[in-house]
Amino acid sequence: MSDQSQKSLVESRRLAYLQAMHIDVWRPRNTDAHSEAPAAQEGAADRPLQDWQSLRAAVAGCTRCELHKSRTQTVFGVGNEAADWMIIGEAPGMEEDRRGEPFVGRAGKLLDQMLRAVGLDRSKVFIANVLKCRPPNNRDPSAGEAAACRPYLDRQIELVQPRLILAVGRIAAQRLLETDAPVGRMRGQAHYYGERRIPLVVTYHPAYLLRSPLQKRKSWQDLCLAQNLIRDSSP
Repeated sequence: MSDQSQKSLVESRRLAYLQAMHIDVWRPRNTDAHSEAPAAQEGAADRPLQDWQSLRAAVAGCTRCELHKSRTQTVFGVGNEAADWMIIGEAPGMEEDRRGEPFVGRAGKLLDQMLRAVGLDRSKVFIANVLKCRPPNNRDPSAGEAAACRPYLDRQIELVQPRLILAVGRIAAQRLLETDAPVGRMRGQAHYYGERRIPLVVTYHPAYLLRSPLQKRKSWQDLCLAQNLIRDSSP
């Protein structure tokens, strides 16, 4: 394949990804009509982001915000792609950025313990973050960064079709529920996400619990609430 043909194929795939995410694409008026041919011939516009493979590829190559310049790799998510529980955190930290997996290190071990307390583990849930790239120095994600990553998270939720979402930490809860309320005000009650009204429970981030172990009792109450919501939604 010539260099020009390869560039055209890469560009057509990029445009197809953006179109599938409903992102407007600016094109020069004199764009060569032949550059669109590969996408049209392959039917790529109909397929991108409709499955896990294409979504992973889009996330891995994403440059929608400045975070792509400083990341080691994207952190897509792990677990059961048809899970009842979907765990959503804030953003990758340094170790997550290095390993490419969400919730590792001490906070990840505590999350694993929390899941085991209700009879679950990583193989039975799907774990993802609001952001797929690590913000420098683990700062809070900006509104623009969260918005840039939102189509990816929304598509993950659509593909998993969870019966319950556990929003872990302030940033995840605020972005999912579109509020600036503190965690303490959001936790302890059922929320509902999206058109499908997926039950959503807010709890403290494991990193916070490591610093404030007395709050672990409240997180256990949140997990019990999540269990009850799952049980009540059973067919």
